[in-house]
Amino acid sequence: MNKTVIDLSLTVEDNMPAHKLFQSPFYLKHLNHEDTKSLELGVPEDRMTFQTNFIGMFDHVGTHVDAFRHVNPDGTPVDEMPLDIFMGKAVCFDMRHIPDLGDIDAAEMDKAEKEAGVKVDGHIVLLCTGHHERHYLNLDVCWKHPGLTVDATHWLADRGSKMHGVEGPSTDKPTDNIFAQHRACRDLGISHYEWLVNLEKLVGKGEFEFFGVPISSRVVLARRCAFALV
Repeated sequence: MNKTVIDLSLTVEDNMPAHKLFQSPFYLKHLNHEDTKSLELGVPEDRMTFQTNFIGMFDHVGTHVDAFRHVNPDGTPVDEMPLDIFMGKAVCFDMRHIPDLGDIDAAEMDKAEKEAGVKVDGHIVLLCTGHHERHYLNLDVCWKHPGLTVDATHWLADRGSKMHGVEGPSTDKPTDNIFAQHRACRDLGISHYEWLVNLEKLVGKGEFEFFGVPISSRVVLARRCAFALV
């Protein structure tokens, strides 16, 4: 049976929007093909030139996964987390009726589970709110995303879900500094992907395979990592 790979990762761009606590990334030209002619690489009859760029960015910009250490000083860094929690069976819930700065609570999770036709049992659960499609590249994308409530987070943990994913820069709403959802994840030993895109393509697909394997590095987050196989 033919499968389709859907890229769920946001393209990193110069000065793209970022979470309120973090600097936007920036690109600087390093060398280009004209510059590198003088290096006389290759051979006289076939010179090789190249282009390189400097990219400065926080690890929490764009599509990323939170390592346990991100919110817990005693938590596991991303390179020591089990690889199997970053991949496996998944389902995407349709939450596009949730308004800007709205709450995704346990009742909404119950309703979305029934509509998706997939009983969550250890699944990675992705939440499509349409937020990215509505607001990107406008800065509202950083200031109007819905939030996942603590009871919804317990709903996931109670069903064995170790990972979930949202659109926008955070699972918590930007209108406060309580970070209740992050603290709940910390206490429950689960985590999440933030700033996923293209989730509309997964709504109504039922169960699919998700791959979000992080870079093996002693940093707290990972970059450009999320794909779905449907």
